[in-house]
Amino acid sequence: MNSNPLTKPLILSVYLLLAASVTPALAAEMKMNVVVLYADDWRHDSLGVAGNPVVKTPHIDQLASSGIRFTENCVTTSICGVSRANLYTGQWMSRHGNRGFGMWQTPWEDTYLGQLKANGYYLGHVGKWHNGNIPQDKFDFAVAYHGRHWYQTKEYGRIHVTKRNEKDALKFLQNRPKDQPFYLTVSFFATHAEDSHKDQFLPQPESMELYKDVSIPVPPNATQESWERLPDFFDEKNEGRNRWHWRFDDQAKYQRMMKNYYRLASEVDSTCGVVLEELKQQGVLDNTLVIFTTDNGYYHGEHGLADKWYPHQESIRVPLIIVDPRMTSDQKGTTNDEFTLSVDLAPTILATAGIEAPKQMQGRNIGDLYLAAAGEKSAPWRTEFFYEHPTLRNKDFIPASEALVRKDWKYMFWPEDNVEQLFDLKNDPQEENDLASDPAQAKRLAEMRTRFNELKEAAK
Repeated sequence: MNSNPLTKPLILSVYLLLAASVTPALAAEMKMNVVVLYADDWRHDSLGVAGNPVVKTPHIDQLASSGIRFTENCVTTSICGVSRANLYTGQWMSRHGNRGFGMWQTPWEDTYLGQLKANGYYLGHVGKWHNGNIPQDKFDFAVAYHGRHWYQTKEYGRIHVTKRNEKDALKFLQNRPKDQPFYLTVSFFATHAEDSHKDQFLPQPESMELYKDVSIPVPPNATQESWERLPDFFDEKNEGRNRWHWRFDDQAKYQRMMKNYYRLASEVDSTCGVVLEELKQQGVLDNTLVIFTTDNGYYHGEHGLADKWYPHQESIRVPLIIVDPRMTSDQKGTTNDEFTLSVDLAPTILATAGIEAPKQMQGRNIGDLYLAAAGEKSAPWRTEFFYEHPTLRNKDFIPASEALVRKDWKYMFWPEDNVEQLFDLKNDPQEENDLASDPAQAKRLAEMRTRFNELKEAAK
């Protein structure tokens, strides 16, 4: 051991010198900022980078080339309000208790928003909230609105909701204090339909030339036969079928609706580009965790349905792109096919900020998948998950649904009618052939039923 009496004073002097050189602005830079670009009603393949042959999303595609795109990312409940509660709490619906569009029951301080605020982050939210009234006093900057594509505002005049998202996001970024790390959710309403409007999807006029001469491919399982394969309790009173009639029940309508849907997506992409450019111009992009994801998937007519809610792949798989400055160069532009979930983003964000996740959070830190040191293996990741969705209004309108999801097989359960379904996703990715009554699958059905009940209990 070094017994030199000058050692301790020297170490202390060096420490004090270093500490004195850390200005408030530098301290803020040392804590990573976080921006979540949170779109609405986008399924996993509504991106150019995901192989969609029609939609143009150049800025989000570029984002993917700077980070990792998770190709098997899913939500644990496929509906706007509950999915947002899952995001902020890092919990399944069964635990946080929001079964619709009200506020979750989890204490605010146990959400990642509360944790960031308590640890010195300047906290912002722009756009759709959909968990009751947004608690303005919990944020440093919060403007919440959704439900329409066009607004008449005092500040901006008549403005499209996506352009309003953009202006509000820039206001936050340009006026934030420069001596604090910051967090911002840009929560888009697009591509959600304006349900009360006959045209449903209402893009900005300058977007109308997009996709004008394109024919949108109709999915192979967007057929009457596929609709008739659904369980018998699916009938014309079902809201998914009702909205299918609003949007997709003839060829001309399908083309018109889908083109406008994709125009809304391209508008969101453009605003994402503006936000990212602002971060770059401010010199903070290289110290900002950027996440692009969405609240739920979306039927484009598959199974004779529209919207979301049910456990089919079209409804539960959503995009996830993460750009983390700590990634190595060889990770940028890659994909990862592990099962990441909406509940994983809360602990991921907190870990990025150096904050320990509350014990009540059920998700996992996705950073474990891409931050392992060379030669190290991350802990085994999940190979299955539990999906849940509540009854809305009554079972004729939107019935409850649950599932055990694996990459090769899926077990669905419809609790109100006690109906089981079993799908071989490897050989039947469009979920057309229900094998629950196949004697050859009896053993598999029993095993998955048992495991389903275990994971359902664990979600509480």
